[in-house]
Amino acid sequence: MNTVLKAFTIAAIACFTITNVFAQANYTKITGYSVYYGTAKRFGQTWMALRKFTNNGRDYLFLVNPKTLETRTDEAKGYEVTPMTIAQTRDYFKNSPYQNAIIKAEGASVALQDAGIERGLPKETGISLTADLCPSHHPLDRRIFTDIISGFKQVETPVPIALSVSGLWMRHHQQDIAWLKQLQAKHEIYITWINHSFNHRVSAKSPLKTNFLLEPGTDINYEVLETEKAMLANGLQPSVFFRFPGLVSDQQLVYKITDFGLIPIGTDAWLAKGQQPQSGSIVLIHGNGNEPLGVNDFIKLLQSKAKLIANKQWLLYDLRETVDEEFESKK
Repeated sequence: MNTVLKAFTIAAIACFTITNVFAQANYTKITGYSVYYGTAKRFGQTWMALRKFTNNGRDYLFLVNPKTLETRTDEAKGYEVTPMTIAQTRDYFKNSPYQNAIIKAEGASVALQDAGIERGLPKETGISLTADLCPSHHPLDRRIFTDIISGFKQVETPVPIALSVSGLWMRHHQQDIAWLKQLQAKHEIYITWINHSFNHRVSAKSPLKTNFLLEPGTDINYEVLETEKAMLANGLQPSVFFRFPGLVSDQQLVYKITDFGLIPIGTDAWLAKGQQPQSGSIVLIHGNGNEPLGVNDFIKLLQSKAKLIANKQWLLYDLRETVDEEFESKK
């Protein structure tokens, strides 16, 4: 890992620690949760506001740092807030890595499957690991976490992973959430939480163009905002990333998601489908117990890279880091 990347990794871990503190508030009495754009200034730092809500009589903001993609949820009273339209806010933060990523995702919105950002920086000697937690009756596949902790414990701690979480999965997997939070508290992993919709509906019979979030009658506001509320209620800090269920979307849906201030994340290496990761790949496996083949393939990948990992020549990257660096270079 080069010096700049080392410094960024340390900063990312520090940001995670700070962000995790903000996520620990008791957000169980949320009302008025809604999209809200503007700037929020504090201590010389200008954040971009994405949401506002009230919890237990106090007003809160959900914020993103457009330079680093760090998010936090904090009381509004501590900030100098200027409301703006979505167009004004994007213009204010133009050329930031966050806005460049939004533009890139919108430019890759035509495909019916795998729209959005599919990979990070090709120069990276490693991957960004994402695991989807779709609704499932199976328990969390904990091998993913125990194996990456074991495989990287001598070279990279905490180990970064991004989890795409659905609302229904959170509702029925409280013990698994508690276990993941415990791993975070021990600084064994740090998690970027990706919005994966609330219901994650899917039909075995419907064509893709009317399936998943493209199913007629889907309330996209509910699917997005209720998932964020559920994350907060469970002590999880939402990120600015979104993964489409089934990786299925159309151009109109992509723009709806970016209007929430979220960056669609795809993949160029869905392991269970036989797609092989390259340097900088955003790898997809399912951690909900429904796709053991993909998890087995990932464990084999780790084993095959053991010597490179030991020599710090093949690492796991924070999804925020790889997207931030990719689009910082586009300025």
